[in-house]
Amino acid sequence: MTTWISLPDAASLIRDSSTLALGGMTVYRRPVAFVRELLRRHTRPKDLTLLCFTAGIESDLLVGAGCVSTVRSVYFGLESFGLAPMFTEAAQNGSIQIMEETEASLAMGIRAGLSGVGFMPSRAWLGTDLPRLRPDVKTVTDPYTGEELTAFPAIHCDVAVLHGLEGDRQGNVKINNNTGVDMELVFLADTVIVTVERMVDKVERSLDGVLIPTPGPTYVVHAPRGAWPTSCYPDYPIGGGEFLRYIDCCNAGRFDDYLAEFLSIS
Repeated sequence: MTTWISLPDAASLIRDSSTLALGGMTVYRRPVAFVRELLRRHTRPKDLTLLCFTAGIESDLLVGAGCVSTVRSVYFGLESFGLAPMFTEAAQNGSIQIMEETEASLAMGIRAGLSGVGFMPSRAWLGTDLPRLRPDVKTVTDPYTGEELTAFPAIHCDVAVLHGLEGDRQGNVKINNNTGVDMELVFLADTVIVTVERMVDKVERSLDGVLIPTPGPTYVVHAPRGAWPTSCYPDYPIGGGEFLRYIDCCNAGRFDDYLAEFLSIS
């Protein structure tokens, strides 16, 4: 059964050392309001494993605030705005662990997790040096052909946080068609939190959106403009000026100043 809760109550669900997946794609429909509330906590979470198919400004804020110990992502950056400054700094000084991932390794790991098996076989990574960076990735022999295959271990996720357009009291949520891997995260995570722009009586199926039906979300949170400064089509575009301000502050060594302003936004 899906439950509607407040943003502070949703943020309180994140425990130390848990695996947190953030939905959306690059600079589109990221759960920024949730990250803000998470960083407002009196005791911020620590030693998080950040699981994202792509990681953006919302993830960079968590890294800069010292909440993340491990990153699992295919891409970490701000798309046309350049590098993610706090992640780049942390990666260069070795203060976070980066698990080498590709689209194939994340996709296969998620598929294994969804299937309830320990690994998913694939031809990916064979003949490359990637296994040297991931000793946890083994090989297996196909029992039918004798072919050697890469065995990508199953990925587990404690909490996934997504952002959507609207939700109803029954727990149905509508997101736009740029889904990324949000639907997969719904079925992978033990707990699914979805922040939404609007509360409606009933979410209707339509061609301009994808429906996450109840009981997919565990919790739904009303959070207008909850993705800004990333975009949430068709409600609002990317806040390009805010991205540039963030980058300028970080490059000037003023991340803490930016974070204080970010947390003061109502």
